[in-house]
Amino acid sequence: MDRQIVLDTETTGLDPRKGDRLVEIAGIEIGNLVPTGRSFHKYINPERDMPEEAFRIHGLSSDFLKDKPKFEDICDEFIEFIGDAKLVIHNAEFDMKFINAELAMVSRPPVEMSRVLDTLAIARRKHPGAPNSLDALCARYKIDNSHRTRHGALLDSELLAEVYLELMGGRQSTLALAVNQASTSAPGDHGFANREYASQRVSELASTLTVEEYEEHLKLVEGLGEKALWKTFSH
Repeated sequence: MDRQIVLDTETTGLDPRKGDRLVEIAGIEIGNLVPTGRSFHKYINPERDMPEEAFRIHGLSSDFLKDKPKFEDICDEFIEFIGDAKLVIHNAEFDMKFINAELAMVSRPPVEMSRVLDTLAIARRKHPGAPNSLDALCARYKIDNSHRTRHGALLDSELLAEVYLELMGGRQSTLALAVNQASTSAPGDHGFANREYASQRVSELASTLTVEEYEEHLKLVEGLGEKALWKTFSH
């Protein structure tokens, strides 16, 4: 199986050399351009304060993260999950410098950039001169990123998985397989079928949220205040 992990992170800032740390990491497994249903998702205690600029981006406060595991506690699980798979990341240099900085702090070898596919670079080659942010690519490929109650690394890795399949020209050819998989998978699986086909479903897909993730999300949203954008979305 051609195994790839679509990966995303959230951080306390822009530069690990200045003390910034990972606060969230998530990955979605793809095999032969079809989501397998396996995923990895962790919030991480950065062992430092959360700058206001970073909080405005991902909404992860120091109070929310203080009881989460440290990177050293989830490191082995993360390394086991990615294995020797190719890593698919949007603007990969940013995420990889944080991942490798965290690995160095726990005396682990770095992940070589030779095993990383940067979807930003792929998109720039495919659509030169066009906007190629994740939001812009979702709009280009008609990938629905509205009415989502999740956020951050897990949400972005799910969206990026769909974008990546489009960039590789593989989503249409594997769509029937993805729909098949989604209809037979257990709750928690990820089947990235094109949402324009949703009207053909007998019932909605089961939520991919675990109970723990859902409770963590509710706790986070509650701390964002009454005017938080996430409170305008329906579950």
